[in-house]
Amino acid sequence: MKYNQLGRSGLTVSALGLGTNSFGGRADEATSIRILDEAIAQGINFIDTANVYTNTQSESIIGKALTGGKRAQVVLATKVGMPRGEGPNMGGSSRREVMEQIDASLTRLQTDYVDLYQIHTLDAKTPVEETLRALEDIIRAGKVRYIGTSNYLAWELMRALSISEREHLAKFVSIQPCYSLADRTIEVELEPLCLEQGIGIIPYYPLAGGILTGKYAGNQTPSGSRLEKEPRFKQRLDDARLALGAGVQDLAQTLGTTASALSIAWLMARPSVATVIVGASRPEQVLDNLQSTALTLSEDVLQRLDEMSEPFKYTRPFAVFRPLA
Repeated sequence: MKYNQLGRSGLTVSALGLGTNSFGGRADEATSIRILDEAIAQGINFIDTANVYTNTQSESIIGKALTGGKRAQVVLATKVGMPRGEGPNMGGSSRREVMEQIDASLTRLQTDYVDLYQIHTLDAKTPVEETLRALEDIIRAGKVRYIGTSNYLAWELMRALSISEREHLAKFVSIQPCYSLADRTIEVELEPLCLEQGIGIIPYYPLAGGILTGKYAGNQTPSGSRLEKEPRFKQRLDDARLALGAGVQDLAQTLGTTASALSIAWLMARPSVATVIVGASRPEQVLDNLQSTALTLSEDVLQRLDEMSEPFKYTRPFAVFRPLA
């Protein structure tokens, strides 16, 4: 396993990370624990979850799985900020929400601290200063080691970094954007900013929900797929992205690898990327995804992938999670 520094922090993370939004949903508890055990056995140390994944079940399952000394082997990341129910104070990144939800997450995760605590999306109703001061306080309390964000636009991230600099508060060390061959929109503004400011990028949806694996070719709906479980996903299955998926699959076959491994390896080759979050609903998928860490892509292959996916720098983003209204 290759390991990278997370931005300019002192934290080291595996190039391949494990996303856990399937835990307690597409993967039941027993399967989820087997997935996590397999990931750790293979050297994956970055484990990503959130307080809203599968109605808190993801965090609870991870807490059960990381007993017996396993907690010390992982870099544990969770998030706060998405709506988690009805009511005026059931989400966002206010001081109240940050303070309450870090304690709730720690209880479910059965740990005293999280390594990386991330703001899941911009809360337009809460001043950024309030959020950053709350994050500073939970760092000082020993509940959080580092902070990151997710789904911020470039200017929103720069504003937060500037406020932290001015007020002598802890800075975000990472950001989670939607990023893949099927969505390269962050390369226009966000990626250059992250490279200049030393912010580690943690892509989610690296396989565009399965589009880049070719599983939806011919308008198929594979059993257990995201399309079967989440009908709204069909809105993202446009002809251009399906054609890209087919092209990636063809190229992968000529290279003797899988479309998944090729797509993930392309992300790993980006200088801004610290770790790539890939989910799994079966332990075997962890092993399949590990093929990406052994791939070294030639300049010719990188160029072909860049040319094939060039239009997706400028089309509508694959997934957008915008501020709470």
